[in-house]
Amino acid sequence: MHISRLLLRSGLTLATAAALPAALAGPSAAASGISVSTTGSTVSVVTSACTQINGSWGTAALLTSRQANFSQGRQTPLAGTTVSQSAAWTGVSPGTYTVVVVCSSGSTAGSQSVIVSASSSPTISTTARSSAAPSRGVMGGLGGAARDYGTLTLGVGAALVGAGVVATGWVLRRRSKPYRL
Repeated sequence: MHISRLLLRSGLTLATAAALPAALAGPSAAASGISVSTTGSTVSVVTSACTQINGSWGTAALLTSRQANFSQGRQTPLAGTTVSQSAAWTGVSPGTYTVVVVCSSGSTAGSQSVIVSASSSPTISTTARSSAAPSRGVMGGLGGAARDYGTLTLGVGAALVGAGVVATGWVLRRRSKPYRL
């Protein structure tokens, strides 16, 4: 009797602990950000955060340090598939730029600073900031194809874990006293 109560209590504690991260994740866990790179005088951006609405994925803008507004920059429509969308600018003069991606839904996928140098060697920006979600660093073990799942998926997973804990407690209780439901 004492062991089954202990198992039931620890099962409820585990279910609560499993559901807590999903509840705290909220809607900000769904964003995936952008990746910007340069090759010579070409700047390119890649994202997987946008969805196609009315045939459009969204727009990317290349802003100079003097341009503070998305509409002031060199805008290019995003092209791609459901897995990846991209845009590119050619003939960009040397300097520091900010790339901003706005999806067709109106949400900002992210923004990132990039330095275009006069040399023809590839340069990748190391200063990044995502306005949609904080950086999560390297997702070790998942590779480059890792995807960030939304609140609904995390909630369903937490519910399945909770149901498994409850079912385990019920089976253990039933085994200890087979005449009780």
